[in-house]
Amino acid sequence: MRFGTRAGFGVEAGRSVSYSGQGFSLKGDKERFVLPALFRKAVRESSQNRNVLALAKHDRWPCLIGFGLSRVVQLEAQLDREEALAAQSGREFDRDLRGFQLFDFTETGFDDSGRFIIPAHLRKLGQIDGALYLQGAGAFFTLWSPEVLMAQEGPQWASAQAACASLIEGGK
Repeated sequence: MRFGTRAGFGVEAGRSVSYSGQGFSLKGDKERFVLPALFRKAVRESSQNRNVLALAKHDRWPCLIGFGLSRVVQLEAQLDREEALAAQSGREFDRDLRGFQLFDFTETGFDDSGRFIIPAHLRKLGQIDGALYLQGAGAFFTLWSPEVLMAQEGPQWASAQAACASLIEGGK
């Protein structure tokens, strides 16, 4: 498996991790993908030195997101912020529904080599089959089916599409 990535910074109590760079993995034996080393390091640090990765469906894009568990604190703060902004502007806010959306992630383990399994329901939602492209996005990273990423239209996708194509080509 070939990787091209740079990701993450250390995390202290109350601080978050920032994910950047790209990676690529083919599905291996036992339906496992490999989390590239620097993403793996950042996730481990963010999850209190445990090999735990949180995965969820992106709320707007046809991909998944991944992050370490320190992001849970950020999600709580985001929920509070959104509720306060709604109250200030006189809008209704369903805290339960928004919490349901924000905390709809699945924890999955990975071994020291970064091998992990994407649960079947998330693989289906992300249309992920034989390969996986990973792209840093700050507080989280995205996990794409290369075919789905390549089908995105517009110039905002050009850089990720080029990186994905390059990593696929380099892996052959």
